[in-house]
Amino acid sequence: MSPIIATVDVDRPAAEVFAYATDPTRFSQWQAGVVGGRMDQEGAPQVGTKCVTTRRIGGAERPVTAEVTHVDPPRTWGVRGIDGPIRATVDLTVASLAERRSRLTIAVDFEGHGIGKVLVPLIVRRQAQKEMPTNVANLKRRLESQSQQPPA
Repeated sequence: MSPIIATVDVDRPAAEVFAYATDPTRFSQWQAGVVGGRMDQEGAPQVGTKCVTTRRIGGAERPVTAEVTHVDPPRTWGVRGIDGPIRATVDLTVASLAERRSRLTIAVDFEGHGIGKVLVPLIVRRQAQKEMPTNVANLKRRLESQSQQPPA
């Protein structure tokens, strides 16, 4: 199947959009179902770095581990799920449209393992198609509202 793609233009520089969109400690601020996130090591992510996201799935909180597959700040970032019955592949691209305007594109696809082979086409893809536009709209709203706040 083809990936689910969501795109949004954000009135913020590409570096800010990239930093926010790829920071797992902020995923819960804009992604439905996410309650927490972290990288497995300090510093800038590199290929092979693990990203652990805690999601609310079926009423329970479950950690999901993904591995960074590519990273080229502030343009591209990708992760691939490495555990669990549902493994997402996420490719994120940020294009600079102007000095203070960027276009964020997120493509996500899923691979099912075990029971996930049934859940991906029946539930997961449909839910992602519904949530992705809202997720990127939440990200846009958060980033643009930060730009409206006076400096400290």
